[in-house]
Amino acid sequence: MPPRLAWFTPLPPTRSGIAAYSAELLPALADTHRIDVFVDAPAGVRAPGATEVHDAHDFVWRHARRPYDLIVYQLGNSPCHDYLWPYLVRYPGLAVLHDGQLHHARARALTAAGRAGDYRAEFAYNHPRVPRSVANLGAAGLLGALNYFWPMRRVVLDASRAALAHNAWLADDLRRERPELHVEVVEMGVPDLAAGPDARARARARLGVPPDAVLLAAFGKVTPEKRIAETLRALAALDGGLPPWRLMLCGEPVDHYDAREDARKLGLGGRVIVTGYVGEAEMPACIAAADVCLCLRWPSSRETSASWLRCLAAGKPTIVTDLIHLGDVPALDPRDWRIANPPSGRDARGRPARPVCVTIDVVDERRALTCAVARLAADAALRAALGAASRRLWRRRFTLDRMAAGYRRAIEAARRKPSDAALGAALPPHLRRDGTERLRALIAEAGMPAAHAPDL
Repeated sequence: MPPRLAWFTPLPPTRSGIAAYSAELLPALADTHRIDVFVDAPAGVRAPGATEVHDAHDFVWRHARRPYDLIVYQLGNSPCHDYLWPYLVRYPGLAVLHDGQLHHARARALTAAGRAGDYRAEFAYNHPRVPRSVANLGAAGLLGALNYFWPMRRVVLDASRAALAHNAWLADDLRRERPELHVEVVEMGVPDLAAGPDARARARARLGVPPDAVLLAAFGKVTPEKRIAETLRALAALDGGLPPWRLMLCGEPVDHYDAREDARKLGLGGRVIVTGYVGEAEMPACIAAADVCLCLRWPSSRETSASWLRCLAAGKPTIVTDLIHLGDVPALDPRDWRIANPPSGRDARGRPARPVCVTIDVVDERRALTCAVARLAADAALRAALGAASRRLWRRRFTLDRMAAGYRRAIEAARRKPSDAALGAALPPHLRRDGTERLRALIAEAGMPAAHAPDL
């Protein structure tokens, strides 16, 4: 019999990158694993492939009656993952950390529920050497971007049998924090985009983009972290010297940032398109419509951007932020147009590296971004060369099949690790597993579904 997995993740229609990620990955594992997915609320959830979808509250009795071979937790720094924490700390499994820090989500979940004391206890456990005054600021919601300094992930590492990260830098960081934990590196993969031959023309016509215009595009929620304001300033500074252009912000706006207003103040309002949320069926055509893709991010949680990988798969030239976990991707520095990564402009085999993207140093962001936008908007040959290199990199490292193979390896490694009931024994009181074994025995004896899992 194939191994049985319990898989905790959001799924569509939840508007989450990790929901889309699981929906693409699960069918690729269905031929080798029997997978039950546990979600926060199953109503309206689409079951990917041959998987079955259940309410998370049914996990306890299902696992008690017939234990799963492994539990996989897909963890991100957003509210749609809040529901899985009670299970993660009681049932050790494979923790997939899509983000290198979880502070924003955990602080919001606890303080919004009026549990400032529990937040302080978790902060102290995760960061025992940090003064208590920092946790007090966090409980009052005053840390803001300073959250990035304290990732609040030790709870996850101490409660898990194994962990998985999508890049080597984050994996090494996790190992430094908990050296005895087995951490696998599985690079993220995305499927080939199936945009039709006329998808580009149709999408540009629908968006009102002139045939001769260079279309720059950013994908995902329109947040300040995507460096939208900085991009608009770069375009405004070069407006007189650029070919005809449009900027497409392809994603859902957020309450705390108004890109349209920024564009209006800079006199760019007529050339900036904010599409709103775009469903997965429309996204390939929107990427096909673009000439240059902006995949910027700062601050970063050392996450791997799925939207960047989709642009690579589509063979698009991309502009990315110079982040430490992307240091193995050959990239052009637009201030001198030399290869910035990897060191010496050589690949792992010592061969001259071919640049894949353009990288932006956040310390000199305005100048670098201005140079990048000006050159790529005007230089069709460079765009074509970078796009071809992007496609080659995706084929070599970031396909969905390659990620699925990595998951199979990581799952088998995690299954060999003991499901130790002592894991997490020293967690803060509100997270401990006290009474879990007694609960399992009662469920098994009764043969009935449990009530709701403990609220953590």
